[in-house]
Amino acid sequence: MIYRLILSLRNARYKGGRHSVKAPVPTICVGNITVGGTGKTPHCEMILRLLLDSDRWGSRNIALLSRGYKRRSKGFQEVLYNGSAATFGDEPLQIKRKFPPVVAAVCKDRVAGCEALAKDGAELIVLDDAYQYRKLKADLNIVLTPYDRPVSEDSLLPFGRLRDLPKRLYDADIVIVSKCPYVLDPEDKVAMAHTLGFDSYDPDTCIATRPSPTRAGKKNGEVQSCMLLFTGISYDRPTPVFDQADSRYIYSHKIVLFSGIADDTPLRNHLSDSYKIVEHLHFPDHHAYTKSDLRALRRAMKRNPTAAFATTEKDAQRLRDLPQMPRDILERLFFFPIAVDFLSDGERELFTEKLITL
Repeated sequence: MIYRLILSLRNARYKGGRHSVKAPVPTICVGNITVGGTGKTPHCEMILRLLLDSDRWGSRNIALLSRGYKRRSKGFQEVLYNGSAATFGDEPLQIKRKFPPVVAAVCKDRVAGCEALAKDGAELIVLDDAYQYRKLKADLNIVLTPYDRPVSEDSLLPFGRLRDLPKRLYDADIVIVSKCPYVLDPEDKVAMAHTLGFDSYDPDTCIATRPSPTRAGKKNGEVQSCMLLFTGISYDRPTPVFDQADSRYIYSHKIVLFSGIADDTPLRNHLSDSYKIVEHLHFPDHHAYTKSDLRALRRAMKRNPTAAFATTEKDAQRLRDLPQMPRDILERLFFFPIAVDFLSDGERELFTEKLITL
């Protein structure tokens, strides 16, 4: 109850854009209402890919700004391609390595971060996980909610995984239901829209509507609408974390899976189709691996001498920070690159049009 009250007071303070400022250049915010596990990073990557492929933004200066969760550095920092996850955070480092032309930066103060990037020539900024940073008013707000645990069926912390009020979903310009099965009928999408609290949803236009709260002096509330879209996850072929990896371990079709992310269920399901997962080790989200963890991996290696070690793309960034990785471990370390895409070409086209018109 206390947490709900604090959130209500905070949201009331910023209602209607009060006490918020806009960045000097257009901004796209990618966020969520839950604590991790919705796929913000791969969605940021998809957005960057669509922007870079467009005629309008492909030759212009695009930047990405993140808080850089659990980084050791302070203040505004531009992410270096050969930098470390400890310095910049695993997510912005992953994005920088996949999109070298994009200027990636980290800064806890998003307003100051946007001003610094704009001063350096950025013409558009993608904000990773800034939906709760109310001091900055983004030009386009995109909020993710997972298909298997929509915000309407969750609870506020500490009883659930919600870090914001569920009704904040309706303040977004675009709501994306992430981690969907790749085959969803229009009826399934309408059902999900109703589950999320929308009154109506048109699968052709992808517009969802919901009456806003009644305002004083008005008998009926105004109609709120947003774009409601659906995405799924895919994984690419196994990629060595280190150049010395030996692909023969992959051919054993035995996997020791380990990860330090909020939810590795999609990867686990993907691997189960082609590999036998002989062990599964789970570490906390954004976990910084230590020598003690290496000893745990070595024990797993001795129990499964022919198995490959599989992990996530984000974990790979942190593993590369470890000094003197033992050869018998690094030669069997692989990650599976992740990507997201819309369930239909129509959704992708509508979304792209929204992006490039900023």
